[in-house]
Amino acid sequence: MAKQILIVDDAAFMRMMLKDILEKNGFTVVAEANDGNEALEKYKEFSPDLVTMDITMPDKDGISALKEIKEYDPNASVIMCSAMGQQAMVIDAIQAGAKDFIVKPFQADRVIDAISKAIG
Repeated sequence: MAKQILIVDDAAFMRMMLKDILEKNGFTVVAEANDGNEALEKYKEFSPDLVTMDITMPDKDGISALKEIKEYDPNASVIMCSAMGQQAMVIDAIQAGAKDFIVKPFQADRVIDAISKAIG
């Protein structure tokens, strides 16, 4: 069975780009969320194998959502997505339990490599 992924990003076109890369590589996108609050709800509803999480979002940012998901499920696999120049936030995310991070704009091979390492 294909690995199930939850995509969290406040930009619809970023979700679409990521979904396209994932589906072309045999992954199933079970849900999408556009902020950290929705991310936690969708995580509880779908129990995905992996979450891709944007860092900068309205209402609840990705690092706060990551911490809540890890509280709910300590074994959750989350990969953070960040724009260039957010290194400090990336370090915070890794310390909070993220498995890896990918930089926007997405490069398909880097996305697949990070996901494969995170969930085997």
